Amino acid sequence: MFYDTRTGDHGLPHNPFKACVVPRPIGWITSVNETGVVNLAPYSYFNGVAGDPPCVMFAPGGRKADGPPDGSKDSLANVERTGEFVCNLVTWDLREAMNVTSAAAPAGVDEAAVAGLEMVPSRLVKPPRVKASPIHMECRYLQTVDLPCDSPGARNAVVFGQVIGMHIDESVLTDGLVDMAKLKPVARLGYMDYCVVEEVFPMPRPRWPMRARSDAAD
Repeated sequence: MFYDTRTGDHGLPHNPFKACVVPRPIGWITSVNETGVVNLAPYSYFNGVAGDPPCVMFAPGGRKADGPPDGSKDSLANVERTGEFVCNLVTWDLREAMNVTSAAAPAGVDEAAVAGLEMVPSRLVKPPRVKASPIHMECRYLQTVDLPCDSPGARNAVVFGQVIGMHIDESVLTDGLVDMAKLKPVARLGYMDYCVVEEVFPMPRPRWPMRARSDAAD
């Protein structure tokens, strides 16, 4: 099948785009507003985008009905105003709490408290961390890139931040490496589906020049 994404005429029950860019890591973003009220929200448009220095992005698209006049969601408004945020890793054990914090709560609601999550102070930034999460990235806001938006009154924004501090629980390390089997990170698939990493396979990078594979000669 083929469809023109500009018209959206795909003929399927749901838009398949998000189900075709998978799996997507979840950025569980902690931010605070000017008065210190905590906001915790998950974003599946999230990833690492650079390593030197380490940088991440998350895309808080859509419109917050009771938010600022430009429709910015709480995470976006908070980060742009305060210049800081924290990425908390979502694991299998935290999947239900993460889902609770995905609800479109009114501005000023502490989603972490609603989800029953204990928060702990960060080292270098004001937004706190989810204590039960084994990995946190303390971030300094770099910039926002506004993309074209098809929804009136909304922002289709991508937020970039530099990771200035990392917390890694030693319980998820094996021989000095982050052990995915221990970590069990959760990722977003299409629709309302998620997956969990439980099995890992290595694939060493080939050296150049590469020798053509010959099954007959093996």
